[in-house]
Amino acid sequence: MKDLSYYAKVHSIESFGTVDGPGIRFVLFLQGCHLHCKYCHNRDTLDINGGKYKSLDEVFEKIMKYKNYIYPNGGVTVTGGEPLLQAKFLISLFKKLKEENIHTCIDTSGMVALTDDIKELLSLTDLVLLDIKHIDPVKCKALVGFSNELELNFAKYLSENNIPMWIRQVLIPTLTDDKKDLLKLRDFIGTLKTVEKVEILPYHDMGKYKWEELGLKYELDNIPVATTEDVEKAIKIVNNL
Repeated sequence: MKDLSYYAKVHSIESFGTVDGPGIRFVLFLQGCHLHCKYCHNRDTLDINGGKYKSLDEVFEKIMKYKNYIYPNGGVTVTGGEPLLQAKFLISLFKKLKEENIHTCIDTSGMVALTDDIKELLSLTDLVLLDIKHIDPVKCKALVGFSNELELNFAKYLSENNIPMWIRQVLIPTLTDDKKDLLKLRDFIGTLKTVEKVEILPYHDMGKYKWEELGLKYELDNIPVATTEDVEKAIKIVNNL
């Protein structure tokens, strides 16, 4: 049995990320996710039995090779999959990163219970990229397999504990672009005090081939990709412009 505070299931790394947090980021993609997002573009990261075990020392040493690039204006972002499923490992990693004054960031759905491990990890996290799947609980369950109560409670916890967050939502034509839903999202964000940025991300189908390679049916085959105009319209609604 692997020590989960020392080993993590890793899918891949990106050494010079520029879209997952401020500055240049070392991006660690962890393996495993409990959601079933119909639009997932990293479908190959879902199976927790995939990926490879990497040790804490191995991951940390790899990051330190890039310290001159990511410090002080960038940092490390952990994504997935769902990184919070491997919280014990991330607690160990983030403690070591804090000793080096490296900025820590987690890209998550927040669709987890607020256990002691999660709370400890968040206390070591400088920024959370929170992907709110859908503001409507019924539509959220249809889209990702779970209702949204956990992720909304997660957002409230971040706010109450002064943890900075960027709110993200993927704009999927006919599924997440209803004006009433976007207004509800705007109102919910308005109740949070630590939101630094709101990002509306255009839906694309570039990950479709990964589903096909796994022998799976891509469920949004007939949904058009979001246009720049679609995104701009949604941003105006969410930002009350």
